[in-house]
Amino acid sequence: MKPRRRVFALLATALLLASGAGPGRARDERDHDRARRALEAGEILPLRTILERVERDTPGQVMEVELERKDGRWIYEIKMLRAGGSLVKLRVDARDARLIERRERPIDDGRRRGGRP
Repeated sequence: MKPRRRVFALLATALLLASGAGPGRARDERDHDRARRALEAGEILPLRTILERVERDTPGQVMEVELERKDGRWIYEIKMLRAGGSLVKLRVDARDARLIERRERPIDDGRRRGGRP
């Protein structure tokens, strides 16, 4: 399965799981509605557009995507697994796909968790 399709499958699964009964359901629905309204109002770009731009500049497999509103602006937080195993966390402005922050963590070979060298 292509990485983009995998992300959408994961997001669809997450939405299905979030629709179950429980105290978090109302908040999840409000968050979803806020994001949908922001997209319709032109405040954010569609996730597909963001991912196309990110994958062009930072090849890898998208593992997680979150959309948050911080300090009055929408931010996509994207975690990617790169070839070779490093993990990259990107913060992207949801309005124009501009990269705000990039953090890359190298491969963990087990030494920090008590593994053998």
